[in-house]
This record gives sequence, C-alpha cells and structure tokens, in this order.
Amino acid sequence: MPVYERETVVDAPFEEVWAFHSHHSGLEALTPDWMHLRVETAVGPDGEPDPETLEPGATIESTIAPFGVAPRQRWVSRIVAREEREGTATFSDEMVRGPFPKWVHTHTFEAVDGGAASESSGTSSERSSDGGTRIHDRVEYELPVVRGLLGPLGSIGFEPMFRYRHRKTKELLE
Repeated sequence: MPVYERETVVDAPFEEVWAFHSHHSGLEALTPDWMHLRVETAVGPDGEPDPETLEPGATIESTIAPFGVAPRQRWVSRIVAREEREGTATFSDEMVRGPFPKWVHTHTFEAVDGGAASESSGTSSERSSDGGTRIHDRVEYELPVVRGLLGPLGSIGFEPMFRYRHRKTKELLE
C-alpha cells in the first residue's frame, strides 16, 4: 500500500500545537480554500456534538468539492487512536466513507528544543525559548480508479495539500 509522509518543525510549544490539532476546527483551518471543505458534523464517541477533543470513536463528516468544479464528495473520518505522553502525542483517523478505497492518516507531534527559527537561522527568537514541535504526517492510502483514470482527488496529489497544511500551521501558531 502506498504511503505519503511529510514532516516540519513549528516554532510553537508542543501543548499549543497538540491542542490546535485536537479539535475539528484545526482541520478546517488547515484545509486549502480550493478544497471547499465543509465540516457538516463532528460527533464524540458518546454521541455528543462538537466535542472539545477528538477522542477514539469520534467521527467527522465533511464534504469537499476540489476546485469547486466537481460535485461535493462526502468524507467521513473516525478517530481510531489517540495517545499522549510527556512531550509526544499521536492520533490516527481512518476514512470510513469517501473518495479513497483506503485512507489512514497518522498525525505525530513531538516537542523539540528550540524551534524552527533557531534551527534555520542559528539564532533564538522570543518564541523559540518555549521550544518547538515536530509535526509528522503519515498517510497510508489507495487511490480510486474509475475506468482507468484516477479519481478527482488522486490527480491533485498530496504534496501541495500537505505543503499548504504545514505552512498554514506555522503561519497560525508561530
């Protein structure tokens, strides 16, 4: 099965980055406008609407319309794992309905000394004294094939999407 991975360091404290990604509003904030994402519902594992934290069993039902030209596609994800330890955390979501035959996205966060500014320039900033956070995305997937052609999302490619997500995370949290 194909795997896509991308990693970046954000010059923001681990706790702040983890909290941001623990709510469905993080998904909305990090999805490029050209995907035309709408989160229709977010439901916690016990059925509560709009849970504060996405715990295992929570589901997010959204619709997307890439570039606004395709009909809206339904995408339902379920949080299947979540773990937090001192300075590290991870959660995984699995698509249970949507445009891919298989999609498992594992998000990993790790506190690092300094931050992106101190790593790239060798100087420290006010923010980097709090430490930074390494974000690692890993997606296991199968692309849809319709009459020999990739489905609409497969042709877009993951790199622009995840490059945007990581850049936007830095913009919002640094």
